[in-house]
Amino acid sequence: MENILEIKDVTKRYPGVVALNHVSFEVAKGEVHALVGENGAGKSTMIKTITGAITPDEGKVIYEGKEYTELNPILSSQIGIEAIYQEFNLAPELTVQENIYMGTKVNQSIFIDRKELAERTKKILKELNTNIDPNVRIKDLTVAYMQLVEIAKALAKNVKLLIMDEPTAPLTDNEVEILFKLVRNLKKRGVSIIYISHRMDEIFELADRITVMRDGEVIKTVNKEDTNKNQLIYDMVGRKLTETYPERHPKLGKTLLEVKNLCGSSNEETTFSVREGEIVGLAGLVGAGRTEIARLIIGADKKYSGTVCVDGKEVTIHSPKDAIQHGIAYVSEDRKNQGVLLKMSIRWNITLPILRELSKMTFINFKEENKCVDKYKDALRIKTPSINQLVGNLSGGNQQKVAVAKWLASESKILILDEPTRGIDVGAKQEIYELINRLTDEGLAIIMISSEMEEIMGMSDRMLVMAEGRIVGELDREEFSQNQIMKYASNNGLRWEEEIWIS
Repeated sequence: MENILEIKDVTKRYPGVVALNHVSFEVAKGEVHALVGENGAGKSTMIKTITGAITPDEGKVIYEGKEYTELNPILSSQIGIEAIYQEFNLAPELTVQENIYMGTKVNQSIFIDRKELAERTKKILKELNTNIDPNVRIKDLTVAYMQLVEIAKALAKNVKLLIMDEPTAPLTDNEVEILFKLVRNLKKRGVSIIYISHRMDEIFELADRITVMRDGEVIKTVNKEDTNKNQLIYDMVGRKLTETYPERHPKLGKTLLEVKNLCGSSNEETTFSVREGEIVGLAGLVGAGRTEIARLIIGADKKYSGTVCVDGKEVTIHSPKDAIQHGIAYVSEDRKNQGVLLKMSIRWNITLPILRELSKMTFINFKEENKCVDKYKDALRIKTPSINQLVGNLSGGNQQKVAVAKWLASESKILILDEPTRGIDVGAKQEIYELINRLTDEGLAIIMISSEMEEIMGMSDRMLVMAEGRIVGELDREEFSQNQIMKYASNNGLRWEEEIWIS
C-alpha cells in the first residue's frame, strides 16, 4: 500500500521533557489510521510536526514522496494537510461562513461575493447534515456546533490528509453517526485520515490500523483485527485497568442544593435538588439546556426568575464569584476560555481559588501550597516536568485535568462538572471517576453533565433528562436505559409531569 505520509526517526525536545523520542510513523493513502495514547504521550506534538506548527530537532517528514525539512502551517495547508484540533481555531466575532472560508479565495474579484459564499457554505453544511445558520456568529454557537464548523473548514479546502483530534468529544450520538458517515465518505474519496480519540469504540469502528504511543515513543502499530480493546488499553497505559466505572454505594444526606423555578433566556422554569453524597446526572442532546442551567445556577447568565438554596437557605448569586463564596464550583466544558488560565502555571491555576486558605496575613504558605498542588498533580497524573510549567504548554488533556484539579482542591460543597472527562484518556478517566466517588463519600453534592451515554449512566445515582430547555424526565439508577433516556432526550412524547400524570 502506497504511503501518503512517513515520519522517520523524529525527535522533539522541550526543557525538561522529550516530547517525541525517535518516532517513526506512516499513513497509507486512503486509510483511517488511529493514533492513541494517554495524555502527554506525544500525540499533539506529532500532529504539530505534521502540520508544520513545530520543527523537530531530528528526523524528517516525507509527504507524497517529497521530503520536507521545514514545514509550516501555510505550506502544509497548500499541499493538502488539514487538522481539526481539540482547541478550536475560530474567530468568534465572525460568521460561520466567514470562518469556513477564511484565507480561501471564493471568487476572482477583489470583493467578496456574499451570495457565492453563502451557497458554498450551505453545500458544505448540507454534507454535515446540520442546519447551522451560515450568518450566525461563532460566539453564539454551542461547543458542538463549533466543532462542526471546524470540520466544515477542512472540507472546504482540497484536503488529502485530514487529522482529527478528539472530533466527537462535544457531539451527541446522532452527530457522532453523521461524523462517522463523513469519515467513511472521505475515505472512499481517497482522503487519508489520522484519527485521534480516547473512545475505544470509535477506534474499532473506524480505523484500519492503530498506532499506540506512550511517553513520547511509538509502542506498536497493528491492524485493527489483530488487537482488542483490553490489549490496546494495556499498551497505552502500561498496566491493567479495573472496571471503567467504580461501584457506587452512596450514603445520601441532607439536601445541599435546591433549585426552584429557575428560568433564563434559554430555559423554562426548572426545579430540582441534589443531596449530600449524591451524583445527579444532567442528560440530553446538544441545545437541551444542560449547560445553560449550570450557568444560571452560578450566576454566569442572568436569571429571569427562580431561587437557589444552599443547605436550606436561599442565596443571592449574581456572578460566579458569589457562587464560589456559597460553596458552588463549576468546571466548564470550554477549558481553553473558561476552565484554565493558559499563561499561568499549574501551581497558580490549582490554588487560585483557595489562596486565602493557604495564606496567613498577606503571605502564602508555599509549603502547604506545594503539598496541595502535588497531591492533585499525582492524583490526576498530570504529566509535566514541573508544577511551575505554564498550563498553555500542556497537552489538551492535561489542561483539562488542571481545570478539574482546581475545583477539587477547593472546599466547595457543591460541584458542577460539565463534560469533566472530555479529551481525557482512559486511565485518567478512571482516576477522575474514583476522585468523584471519594468526594461524594466526603459529603459533596455533584451535578454531572455528560454527552457520553455510558458515562452518565455509569456515574449517576439519579438522572434528569433535558430537552428544549426543560426537564422532561427523571430516572433513578435502577431505571437507567439508553432507550428511555433517548426517548426523553428527543422529546418523543409528553413532558415529564404529564407522562407521570397519565400513567
